[in-house]
Amino acid sequence: MNPIVAENLRAGTDSWQLSRPATAREIEGYASATSVNRGDAIKLYVNTRSPTFSLEVFRMGWYQGLGARRVIGPVVINGTRQVMSILDAETGLVDCAWTKPYILTTHNPDDAADWVSGVYLAKLTANDSGTQSYIIFVVRDDQRQTNLLFQLSVSTYQAYNYWGGKSLYNWGSTGGERAAKVSFNRPYAANAQNPGAAYGMGAGEFLTNLQPHPDNYGSSNAGWDYNMVRWLEREGHDLAYCTSIDSHSSSTPLTCRAWLSVGHDEYWSWEMREHVEAARDAGVHLGFFTANCAYWQVRFEKSAASGTENRIMVCYKKAKRDPITASGKDMSRATDKWRSEAVNRPEAQLIGVMYAGDPVDSDIVTKDAEHWVFANTGLKTGDKLKGLLGYEVDCVSDVANTAAQILAESPWTALNDNSQQGVAHMSIYTAASGAMVFATGSIQWAWGLDDYNAPVLRTSRLNLAAQQITRNVLKRFLP
Repeated sequence: MNPIVAENLRAGTDSWQLSRPATAREIEGYASATSVNRGDAIKLYVNTRSPTFSLEVFRMGWYQGLGARRVIGPVVINGTRQVMSILDAETGLVDCAWTKPYILTTHNPDDAADWVSGVYLAKLTANDSGTQSYIIFVVRDDQRQTNLLFQLSVSTYQAYNYWGGKSLYNWGSTGGERAAKVSFNRPYAANAQNPGAAYGMGAGEFLTNLQPHPDNYGSSNAGWDYNMVRWLEREGHDLAYCTSIDSHSSSTPLTCRAWLSVGHDEYWSWEMREHVEAARDAGVHLGFFTANCAYWQVRFEKSAASGTENRIMVCYKKAKRDPITASGKDMSRATDKWRSEAVNRPEAQLIGVMYAGDPVDSDIVTKDAEHWVFANTGLKTGDKLKGLLGYEVDCVSDVANTAAQILAESPWTALNDNSQQGVAHMSIYTAASGAMVFATGSIQWAWGLDDYNAPVLRTSRLNLAAQQITRNVLKRFLP
């Protein structure tokens, strides 16, 4: 029995959910790292006006449909009013240097099987008001080779995070002017611009979609990552977890048989790309159950506030704005689109498809139903996977050199602009190493696997065919 199966046999609970989100910043926090190796310690920094707060830590998974298991708590801790950071006028950086952390050790001397690799939510409850928020982190297992490695796309979570008044987007930034640098040393914003997603606050985009969308896009609050976590663990896969920072800082993707990108995986560093491509070229299969992946190139820097490497993410979004341009250094490292003239490394050369448009909420249309991907689905060419195309979609491109086979060809029209239309693609190709690279071409794919967020934030999109397609792909990936 692999650790994921054993872990999900333990008693679950639904008490991990926020009943009173702290939308007025009554309590908030961040972790000292996006991930920690199993057995090591991680620091949790908390700001609250409450004299005391309660801490509970949950591991997220299936757990009989309850969604999580309580690992620690509740622990009552004295509250601290932290000093707020000053916004850097030149870059928009807000980099916190909070004090008095709670030191959490991911080791249980009484239970060697505890702290299985996974996504963990530290639930904070202000004891005076009862308001709540999360701190999200991943527990890795660097000592164990697994079948599947699930990457949590925390670099994208941080890009959209406007806590302290700045994100990498104009819409979430003070004065409507985006930042060029953002820090992981800060909480995730309280979703004031998107109150429908407030109950996921502090968890980035793991539970809900933080960013605002046009009113006519009814599913704008619903996320994607957690849906696939629930489904993979329900299916009993031999699975471990990492973050995009791990993929940046090491060759972690090489320690698995198949590497998975899920949800909203938009921001990649040069090192991330190098490591993932090296994994593919060494025979590691890649599954992109997402769209708009690796669209922006970023780089990571050391935080002056904490002295920690890879805590500052840099993205000027135009090569000419990036100081690297004036420095005379390699322009291919400029923080611009991967497909830009300066970088000239289109993402389709890795994925097989690349970003085409949004916001979309439509159907995936099968093109080659005789392909093994569609085995045992009952689908015929031209059949539809209802509601699984969106919110961002990909298409094949003539800049790719992958000879990707098109499995689905789906017309789309943008929800906020009828003049924006195109065709999205699901694809697969086989690299020279024998590694397969599969791409759904749609972020909403995970809604077909699991119904989390339905019906509160969206209609149900459960799809037995999508579930079977995912099984077929993973079966081909694994021995």
